[in-house]
Amino acid sequence: MRSNKRLAVVLICAGLALASPNSASPPPAPFVHKKKYVMGTVFEIVAYGNPLAPVSDAIDKAFEEIVRLDDVMSDYKSDSALSRLNRSAHFHPASVPPDLYRVIEESLRYSRLSAGKFDVTVGPLVKLWKAAIRGERPPSSAEEQRLRACVGYQNVELLSPDRIEFRSPCVQIDLGAIGKGYALDRAADVLRSHGVSHALLNAGGSTIFALGAPPGQTTWLVHLRDPSNKRDPQVRLSDNSVSTSEQTPPSLISQESAGHIIDPDTGMPLRTQFAVSIVAKTATASDALSTTLLLVGPEKGKEIVESVADVAAVWIASDGTSKVASSGPQILLPNDTQGLARRAKTE
Repeated sequence: MRSNKRLAVVLICAGLALASPNSASPPPAPFVHKKKYVMGTVFEIVAYGNPLAPVSDAIDKAFEEIVRLDDVMSDYKSDSALSRLNRSAHFHPASVPPDLYRVIEESLRYSRLSAGKFDVTVGPLVKLWKAAIRGERPPSSAEEQRLRACVGYQNVELLSPDRIEFRSPCVQIDLGAIGKGYALDRAADVLRSHGVSHALLNAGGSTIFALGAPPGQTTWLVHLRDPSNKRDPQVRLSDNSVSTSEQTPPSLISQESAGHIIDPDTGMPLRTQFAVSIVAKTATASDALSTTLLLVGPEKGKEIVESVADVAAVWIASDGTSKVASSGPQILLPNDTQGLARRAKTE
């Protein structure tokens, strides 16, 4: 269920812009901007504060936390806590670090919410299709059927406070659809603990968490993914998060190339025309829900959004068709001519 997620450029309007030539304009607020490659992507943090030295140190500590969590949640590293769990927990309770227990606990919550569409036990199918994407032979129907039998979040048993058991001989967990969001939340906690209250954290352009707002502003303005280039969806963030998911587009060589997001019901890469962005209170929630809502589609997705407090979602297709659902936050569609026409008729 590993996601291909992209957000458009983030507008950091209160400090990264060039100073106005007008001498009466106040100078830009001081900030620190750093990047680090980890978890297979580039994490960025922009943070404001004065003096800058402690802000810079806080960002370094936040990156150290992300690196630490990669050692916990990675399915690439054979010595990670997740890899050890995947080897040892079949019909045998295995002790895990607190972070791994919490992120799997959260994952199971979204599995129940989506009736299994979000399922981190899709790991065996993800590995199968990753091999196909790398150009190895396409999987046979027999292989798909065999590995589909390994998928099922109900086969993961949490034994509080720190043990997990797999009630299936072939369950494998992949946290690619929630791990980066969880890492952003923990990195934000580190910044707060070091006195930073105005920062933007970005995980590879797919998940963003806003801590406070830039100095002199009330929110951070983020332009969301728009495959149609017609709608320009936007959201204003402050102490909340946004994530975007869409299926990997076909390659230039083959329109039938597999995508990264696997539907656990079919065992096949998801086919969808939409990109979906979702706003939620935490990056863990927005990361997980963006994949969930892409898998279930707008109709079922609207029901899920309305059942969860303080979330909003927008689905946009390549032809500009869009659907919005919200239980609180607002997603702006400045180019929503259809919506403007509907409002004009009712006024």
